[in-house]
Amino acid sequence: MKQAVFVILDEYADWESAYLSSMLNQSDEWQVQTASIKNMVSSIGGFHTSVDLTLNQISSDIDLLVLIGGNSWNIEDTKLKNLVDQRLDNNQPVGAICGAVDYLAKNGLLNKHKHTGNALYLWNEFDNYTNGQNFIEKQVVRDQKLVTANGTAALEFTTEVLKMVQFNDDNSIEKQVALQELGFYKYSEKYGNPFA
Repeated sequence: MKQAVFVILDEYADWESAYLSSMLNQSDEWQVQTASIKNMVSSIGGFHTSVDLTLNQISSDIDLLVLIGGNSWNIEDTKLKNLVDQRLDNNQPVGAICGAVDYLAKNGLLNKHKHTGNALYLWNEFDNYTNGQNFIEKQVVRDQKLVTANGTAALEFTTEVLKMVQFNDDNSIEKQVALQELGFYKYSEKYGNPFA
């Protein structure tokens, strides 16, 4: 079974993980787990989440590492930095959204990839970020095995991460996400009843 680990910190943005985690978790081929620096974290929406793994327990050979944004990414964590760095060097899938992309920029982990984020000017004081020429003003950017997104791009993020890990063929992924984006009635007009 393929394994996806979602790193969530205190005050994590629960909506940024909801679509992607639920689609993966409903598949018989994927297992979803959470990881953090604490055993229990709370989301911005007030969900109290019991975390599955510490950062030290994340296996280096998981199929997908997802860093969910929020208000607590101003952390110094060598283990997490090294894990992400190693995965990017080994071309292993990593997804990061919102504040988690800020963390990657601050730690110099975006310097070899095209990417996006909330705004480039937010990173002006990050000494380790040296790749402003490859910041792309889009909702989501996928480059090799890295997907980055801004905090308003939960659906686009879901689409690109699912494509990156070849969850299904691209058309099927786009239709699956379109149901959430368009809503039932507009989706039905365009594609037919999804539940028929």
